[in-house]
Amino acid sequence: MSISRRLRVVAGLVVAALAAVAASAGTSATNQSAKLVIWADADRVPAVTQVANAWAASKGVTVQVVQKDFGSIRSQMTTVAADTAPDVIVGAHDWIGELSANGSIVPLSPSAATKKQFPAYALNSFSYGTAIKKLFGAPVALENVALFTNTKLAKVPTSFADLERQALAAKKKTKAPVGLAVQQGAGGDAYHMYPFFSGLGGYIFGTNKAGNLDPSDIGLANPKFLRNAKLIDKWNTEGLIRSQVAWDTGRDLFTKGKVAYYITGPWFLGDVQKSGVKYAISGFPQIVPGLRSTPFLGVQGFMVTKFSSAHGVESLAKDLVANYMMRPASQLALALSNGRFPANTVAGAQVKDKDLKAFGKASVGGVPMPNIPQMASVWQDLGAAWARSTKGAGAIAARKSFVGAQKSIAQKIG
Repeated sequence: MSISRRLRVVAGLVVAALAAVAASAGTSATNQSAKLVIWADADRVPAVTQVANAWAASKGVTVQVVQKDFGSIRSQMTTVAADTAPDVIVGAHDWIGELSANGSIVPLSPSAATKKQFPAYALNSFSYGTAIKKLFGAPVALENVALFTNTKLAKVPTSFADLERQALAAKKKTKAPVGLAVQQGAGGDAYHMYPFFSGLGGYIFGTNKAGNLDPSDIGLANPKFLRNAKLIDKWNTEGLIRSQVAWDTGRDLFTKGKVAYYITGPWFLGDVQKSGVKYAISGFPQIVPGLRSTPFLGVQGFMVTKFSSAHGVESLAKDLVANYMMRPASQLALALSNGRFPANTVAGAQVKDKDLKAFGKASVGGVPMPNIPQMASVWQDLGAAWARSTKGAGAIAARKSFVGAQKSIAQKIG
């Protein structure tokens, strides 16, 4: 049975349990005329519908789940007519800065007991504020990259030096263009390269005294990273990584048994399982002593919109999102149905699938993608810095490339 089918079965059982609990709780006559509209993408509609209906059964509420393209939900929040607008939306944590700043979403106040079930980084990812941070969403699922090992070509590395040695040995054996496949392409890829970036001492934005991200403190060319940047030049020279590897290139190199290692996310599981390649999933080995090599985290969840107030259902929408959807059973159903690891730690401890557990383990210590608007000025330059310094012949020295990227970003942010 494939991972997607296994997870759908588990999610379905969880939802059935939720429905049974909801049914036993009875309904509330005061809410019988209330209707909540939820926007969700195609992958999540079935699970969202089941979870929301289980909650609605105990509240006497009608729920309508409307399918939307995930990428269009954020932009539609400023153009949708109030009478057809959603009360709750699914979304990514890095939408929070924009949507809270333009007033599209409202703060949530889950109980202290509920918040204790979530790692600080998951809650922080959905929090925003220049002075006092407020929680604007319920984190549901974690998404991050990890290290895939072709166990026929190599062993799971015990150190970065071990990875480097085994990767280059496999490269020589299979005559592959790289030893370690990681998605970049002509423009580079700041997201997939983040484990290298963090492992060498890089950071995007520092924090101020209040603990908020400080866009004036840009860490692409901080002294610690620049001291270690010569390692990037070494990897380029020996052919460990190459910016010419795009998504399809990396996928094919691994599924055809050409490379020992591949950095990618849970979206790759279907492809690798179909290929028949024997694999293991792990976190990233430490590159430099004293520094952790961690991935960027994408946290997906649900938000309550400003329209819920005009529709007279704000308190109900907040109960659904900040209470019901943050419960372990709901988290399991919502996260597993989409093949992701739940944000709730109690739910995470109940995950049985070995691949998802491995991704969950690899996420520990990860850095949520900055949710402030200034991050939009970072992606292109940071990706390009990696592409320029790992393109093989004619590559620009990493130190020069990243110093230039930091200057460009600082000018854009102003």
